Amino acid sequence: MNTDSVRPAVTELRLSAFKNHRGVTLPLGPLTLLSGGSGSGKSSALQAYAILARLGSGESLARALGEVAGGPSACVPAGARPDEQGRRGFRIGCTVDGPVGPVCLDLAVQAEPELRIVGERLTGGGETLLTTALTDPTRPAVQAAWHTAGTTPVTRAPLPDDRLGTSLLPLRVAGKTAGQRLVLAAAEQVVVALRSAFVCDPRPEVMRSVGAGGAGEQPGGAGGAAGRGGGAGARRNGRARSGAAGGAGGKAGSAPGGTGGAGAAGAWGVRGRKGSAGSGVAGGWGDGAPEQHDEGRLRSACDNLPTVLARTGRECARRHAVLVAAVREACVGPVEGLRTVSHPPTGAGASVVGALAGAGDGSGSPGVWATPGAPGVERVRAVLDRGELGELPVEQLGDGELRFLALALVLLTGPDVLAMDPVGEVPSAHQQMTVLADGMDRCMDPRQARELVSLAVRMTERGHVRLLGTVRDPEVADGLPGVQVLHLGV
Repeated sequence: MNTDSVRPAVTELRLSAFKNHRGVTLPLGPLTLLSGGSGSGKSSALQAYAILARLGSGESLARALGEVAGGPSACVPAGARPDEQGRRGFRIGCTVDGPVGPVCLDLAVQAEPELRIVGERLTGGGETLLTTALTDPTRPAVQAAWHTAGTTPVTRAPLPDDRLGTSLLPLRVAGKTAGQRLVLAAAEQVVVALRSAFVCDPRPEVMRSVGAGGAGEQPGGAGGAAGRGGGAGARRNGRARSGAAGGAGGKAGSAPGGTGGAGAAGAWGVRGRKGSAGSGVAGGWGDGAPEQHDEGRLRSACDNLPTVLARTGRECARRHAVLVAAVREACVGPVEGLRTVSHPPTGAGASVVGALAGAGDGSGSPGVWATPGAPGVERVRAVLDRGELGELPVEQLGDGELRFLALALVLLTGPDVLAMDPVGEVPSAHQQMTVLADGMDRCMDPRQARELVSLAVRMTERGHVRLLGTVRDPEVADGLPGVQVLHLGV
């Protein structure tokens, strides 16, 4: 696959039958904001994108739906009636543009009585590249057929009904014929785009409460999400399904200092690859694999913000200066700098970490310190330099200011700094990260929200990052170039 021309990106989200959406198609540009009243389905649209992203990363269906409040049944459109076998479900899909051209992926998911993918369709280049269908309800598999264009026009084989077939094609397709190579290129294009998503939901209450126990103390960790998603419908014909494995992992997110450290909302547990496991990412190739922390990569809830700021301030002074300038516009009062200080676990004196110089704590209060999971590691605190007013620990900022700081940091960084798992075989210069920000202007006043959208405009213009967010007030984007606002519920 030649990735030199176009970076794969999701350019359309289809909500054929999902929650309160029926027959809805959302065109997605580099910077798309969804607006509408409460209950219009803004958050549901982002949730559908996140489900596709997690499936594209190789996660099981139960785990991909693990963060949905109410479980898989909550995704079924209201009023949907079961068929003769008592089955109900939902349908979602997307279009991914890239070197192959537009490639469409559509899914039909059965939510009741058992959770499974009952139909999948991948089309591109004028061909139907993959179709799957449930032919035997007693087996945990679907019958798949993919384009070959050789001596045999179509290859047929069973695939598991709890995984996205598109993400499994590289393991099944040889790539010997032109048709097979088209299938592989289209599947790779879809997977690259979906795995490049990062769900970001900064939670000020969590960011302030991080203590020495690490993020494992937070509720709703990756293991816990898998447990919730996998409980229902996880047993078929007397055999435990992937949901049982999710239930076994359900304790990880709540154990103090545990390794289910993605306790944040939207955290996506991944395979135990150092630097991404248990972290808020579109990734994960083994539900039962051991998970590790990498405190230098920002998680979805941004609970490890001080540690990541220490890293980014040390590694890229130019972008750190841009971050400080953005924070200066959003915060009340003077802001001359943003730095981190370290504090040994023993309670001895503080020292500045990284290349940022000359700041003690200055606040006189015990405060909150972000701590890597390993014992004996220095705790890190972020402080604002307010000039003559002294220093202010960031946890003392208002909710809107904290959320602005975290979201601005996400927009100014990339996959290497975020807890996500993009495709390693494709150079990062040929990928586009997509930030999913629900409630982008939550807790912010109009001035702060507009400054954040303005920053997003500047970053998306560079072509390496895309943004899909929801806002209460669409006027925050008035007059800004390159912003597409979609009004839902109209």
